[in-house]
Amino acid sequence: MTRICVFGDSVAWGAWDKEGGWVQRLRKFFDIKNLSDPNFYCLVYNLGVSGNKTKDILKRFEFEIKQRLEEVEETIIIFAIGINDSYFLHNEDKLRTSVEDFRTNIQKIINAAKKFSIKIIFVGLTPVDESKTTPIPWDTNKSYKNEFIQKYNEIIKSVCKENKIYFVEIFEQWVKSDYKQLLEDGLHPNSNGHQKIFETVFEHLKTLLTN
Repeated sequence: MTRICVFGDSVAWGAWDKEGGWVQRLRKFFDIKNLSDPNFYCLVYNLGVSGNKTKDILKRFEFEIKQRLEEVEETIIIFAIGINDSYFLHNEDKLRTSVEDFRTNIQKIINAAKKFSIKIIFVGLTPVDESKTTPIPWDTNKSYKNEFIQKYNEIIKSVCKENKIYFVEIFEQWVKSDYKQLLEDGLHPNSNGHQKIFETVFEHLKTLLTN
């Protein structure tokens, strides 16, 4: 038995996708395979929470992962977190989480995950349409900018490399294309965006599932 636990924010949770987001697409794929192949069994848990930052993952990770590990032969842990750490707070004239604290938090998350599995994946951040996110309409004190998102994405990538952890690049792939067509509200992916994330993550998962 394999269990895939995905921790993240509203993008992992599946905001604004009528099919439930890229994690739900993973679950659907494996549910179909579970039903068609009696020798295969893999469960996918979506543990995304809208608004979560790295410090929120650190608070809840160990408790939530422990509830899902009974009689499990293999665990794959996926983290899709960081964009909410990178937004700019206008009233405080600073980023939500400092660069130093963000790097420390990513390392702490990896350290915590290693207690439960050696198969860990971090999904990179998605770019935004700044014409719609500076500021965001539902909270004008916050602005999401690609300059900061890219910086935090590079931190995740760097810490993953140092720890020999899988990193799924999204940002660099999307900015090479007309990525704004993949966004619903400038911040969250639409259905096409979630499909692309699913496809990219799945390619990395295939490697872990066969090793």
